[in-house]
Amino acid sequence: MWQILIMVGILLCAIMAIRTHRLLVSAIWLAGTSALVALFLYLLGAPEIAVIELSVGAGLVTVLFVFAINISGEEAMAAHPLIPRPLAWAIITVSILLVGWLMLPGVNVAMPALPTGDLGTTLWQSRSLDVFLMAVLILAGALAMLGLLAEDKKKEVHE
Repeated sequence: MWQILIMVGILLCAIMAIRTHRLLVSAIWLAGTSALVALFLYLLGAPEIAVIELSVGAGLVTVLFVFAINISGEEAMAAHPLIPRPLAWAIITVSILLVGWLMLPGVNVAMPALPTGDLGTTLWQSRSLDVFLMAVLILAGALAMLGLLAEDKKKEVHE
């Protein structure tokens, strides 16, 4: 039950972060999304990743966003999306379906015992989902920073 409420909260915060017109308010909604993702990761049994998400996603990235917003100002920019809209909706739909499938009570994903081998074996065999999730979060953060700091490429009309 808690997982469903947290997922609804994540979706609500993410939608509000996208729909709001003020950048500072959007950064705060994004911090809320990140904090709820950290809580969800903790409940899934990945406390280390949850702490990293909370400190980096909700803490550091929010501070960087507020800093960038204060430097660049809050004026509206006509930014073009980096990812085509149909591709973005396809990724969102697949993500929601995968999370929903993993949350079904009949699906029991057995976690293997931690190997005693090297770091590569530990990361890519027993913690591969955590590593993949962190890679996705880092990529999303990098794309968000590119979107915030992208220059407007308007053609100037010479008189």
